[in-house]
Amino acid sequence: MSWEKTYQLWDKNTELPTDLRQSLDELKENKETLEDAFYAPLEFGTAGMRGVLGAGINRMNIYTVRQATEGLAMLMDGLSEDVKKRGVAISYDSRHHSQDFAFEAARVLGQHNIPTYVFESLRPTPELSFAVRHLHTYAGIMITASHNPKQYNGYKIYGEDGAQMPPKESDLITEYIRKVDDLFAIKVANKDSLINEGLLKIVGSEIDKPYLDEIKSVTINQELVAEEGKAMKLIFTPLHGTGAMLGEKALRQAGFENFTMVPEQATPDADFSTVKLPNPEDPAAFDLAIKLGKQQGADLLIAVDPDADRLGAAVRQPSGEYQLLTGNQIAAIMLNYILTARKEAGSLPANAAAVKSIVSSEFATKVAESYNVKMINVLTGFKFIAEQIKNFEDTNSNTFMFGFEESYGYLVRSFVRDKDSIQALVLLAEVAAYYNKQGKNLYDGLQELFEKHGYFAEKTTSLTFDGVEGVQQIKDLMTKFRNESPVDFAGYKVVAMEDFDKSEKRYTNGTVEKIDMPKSNVLKYLLEDGTWIAVRPSGTEPKIKFYIGTHGKDQDQANEKRASFDSAIQSFVK
Repeated sequence: MSWEKTYQLWDKNTELPTDLRQSLDELKENKETLEDAFYAPLEFGTAGMRGVLGAGINRMNIYTVRQATEGLAMLMDGLSEDVKKRGVAISYDSRHHSQDFAFEAARVLGQHNIPTYVFESLRPTPELSFAVRHLHTYAGIMITASHNPKQYNGYKIYGEDGAQMPPKESDLITEYIRKVDDLFAIKVANKDSLINEGLLKIVGSEIDKPYLDEIKSVTINQELVAEEGKAMKLIFTPLHGTGAMLGEKALRQAGFENFTMVPEQATPDADFSTVKLPNPEDPAAFDLAIKLGKQQGADLLIAVDPDADRLGAAVRQPSGEYQLLTGNQIAAIMLNYILTARKEAGSLPANAAAVKSIVSSEFATKVAESYNVKMINVLTGFKFIAEQIKNFEDTNSNTFMFGFEESYGYLVRSFVRDKDSIQALVLLAEVAAYYNKQGKNLYDGLQELFEKHGYFAEKTTSLTFDGVEGVQQIKDLMTKFRNESPVDFAGYKVVAMEDFDKSEKRYTNGTVEKIDMPKSNVLKYLLEDGTWIAVRPSGTEPKIKFYIGTHGKDQDQANEKRASFDSAIQSFVK
């Protein structure tokens, strides 16, 4: 069916909710935008989807949410009755229509006689992961667009281990979704009837308490926290999202009492009115925290994104200004502290291992190796880190110490199987206390690690391609990198290229090695000086991403090399 005919079906629907009717009327004013809303279904990638709110099959709305949930329900209909009756846990963030979408999902599942456990109010993504494991449900649904702008929302499906749904099941869900031709024909049950029948249960504190009890295990040196936690000044901002309630409770129960939440950002706000992007990777997201930090002389500023799975930080310098840390730097300094503290306490296992994505810094690898701890690389996506944790448990091969991605996502303890900024919040505060006791701060600790392991510099840049043509433009760029593969970047020769879509590592001397990982549309170039450069399309946004990881004899040289490689990439793209 053409996009015009699909649009006409929507336009003729007299039962569209008021907000979608208004959205449709606004779309009529711009044919290009109208086509983008209807030219293709909103892509359901590995375990979820994300998109702009509004009318259309390429938008987030109650009908596309029902369609995705119908796919999950059809998968569960094929399971045994005992497994099906375990049900689905559902949570949601502070975005527009998040709660509506959560209950729409519950209504679709209820129509299939599948029980649901829906949180009474917004809760973080990591708590949803925990809830799936705690309640032993078959699956979980998280309504969130993570750190995207206010016009977005999203939908993620989790498997029974608390990680995002594995490829086999998510591929089946995608097949079922595509079989649902008529979005308006999907049947939904009545919410009140489901509650009365016990098929929809509202949950809250009965999940919060055991989650917070598990958070206690994140703290390694309780004596240190008790000694330094009351004096160290900390500013915390949940950026209008889900992290406020649990973040505050987690800090207090750990022993950190001298912290202030940024008041303008402490309450949920779907418009994220104080920030352009609710993303701790964006320096502007720290503006209010920095202002408050200077007023109070705070040692450390911490921000988490709206669904509280990512965390960023800034450290006060002697000048009174604040230095932002990158996700790679935060990961390295947290891993170093974990291994140091565990070793001092005599609790560092001989088979300890950490896990990171292939586009994350080798800085943390150097830290791990200095403790004879294994670092395992996996594809981008925290589900692959969760997969390694499960493998550790199944085989007793390694003990999980830490997992991270460069995009500000970290996991300390495995009672959650996704990024967890509440865990990271408590641990980073402890790391700050560790340096504070020595008369130092996190930035001082970072410099010590650089002096010991070398000076590393990384950068992630993105090119956005919106609309109908954007998908093809991204494909064309990936094809260009494959077919016209660069032989050097900024004068440094490429010694090997890893093509994860072909599962091959090709050296310039003609040698080819097999890559033992699932296939993924990622290219990674290894340069003669040890630098690596990676290229991949985003799995959740209309972007192509470029990653640089380099190092130098000092920070200036590392930064200069990074800038040169960035320029070389931009020149090649043009």
